Amino acid sequence: MPPPSAERRRLRDALFRESARDWLERNVLGTAWSLMPSRVGDVPVMARIWLNDLLGGGKDLPDPESPLNAGGVVGVVHDLSIPTIVAAAKRGLFPLGHTGGPKWWSPSVRGIVFLDEFHMPKRLRRLMRQGRYTVTFDRDYEHVVSHCAGKRPGRWHLTWVTPEMMRAYADLFDAGLVHSFEVWNEKGELVGGGYGLAVGRVFIGESLFSLEPNASKVALSVLAWHLAKWGFSFIDTKIVTPVTSSLGFHEIPRADYLALNQKAMAGPGKPGRWEVEAGPEIVADWRPEKAVKPGGTGGAGPAGAEDGAAKFSETDMTSVGA
Repeated sequence: MPPPSAERRRLRDALFRESARDWLERNVLGTAWSLMPSRVGDVPVMARIWLNDLLGGGKDLPDPESPLNAGGVVGVVHDLSIPTIVAAAKRGLFPLGHTGGPKWWSPSVRGIVFLDEFHMPKRLRRLMRQGRYTVTFDRDYEHVVSHCAGKRPGRWHLTWVTPEMMRAYADLFDAGLVHSFEVWNEKGELVGGGYGLAVGRVFIGESLFSLEPNASKVALSVLAWHLAKWGFSFIDTKIVTPVTSSLGFHEIPRADYLALNQKAMAGPGKPGRWEVEAGPEIVADWRPEKAVKPGGTGGAGPAGAEDGAAKFSETDMTSVGA
């Protein structure tokens, strides 16, 4: 992949930042979140994780099934390089942190959807047939991730999409491993989308945003159609929210997820820039449950499309709004 242009680097410098006030707000709210009654019991375990990290040097990725688990946290992140994030994904780990730097997470359950189980409600299909939206891939990563990190009206600004994470995933985007998906309205305005990491036949949704009702659902539907066509197995959204639940996402135990993840990530991937092959109007007629599974791995190609050779706050796919 070619390096980012000077213009793109300047755009990132302008967007991938937070004011002192935003930094303070994020850290205060992150600390308050950690000390909530439902989570305060994890503080001693987190202290042991920090201590073990200090004594052990923190060089190796943690065991995703470690008994030392603080509400999903199993380790401290020291390296957000491309090889480390990809290796962590293959182990079933993901980086996340509201305050004090990112940590390695391995929650007890994981939210996923197999692509032959993806569900589009009738109301969503009607919206997609109206021709109001255009979907693109890898067109505007910088503004997508900036929107994902932005404040939401009526919500506390508690986000893990920090400038550090923005830049780390920008490196993955430049390497053709992270992909953005954008929704544009009839005025040509960016009104929804998200981004995620593709490793093997797994797409790990990182974050979503939506400025118009159901724009994020349109984005995910078009993305799912393409992932199915390209031979992907499932989408991982970390946890299930009301929005992702309405699209067929469900929770599975950690052990089941790790077994599925290991198998699917060993498959061929699809690095490089992605191009949209079907818009919302076509995807609206997709019936995932009627498609033929490629290789019986849990994935499914869109009905009428040949199997691909290649082979999701709305501030994040763990807190997604419509």
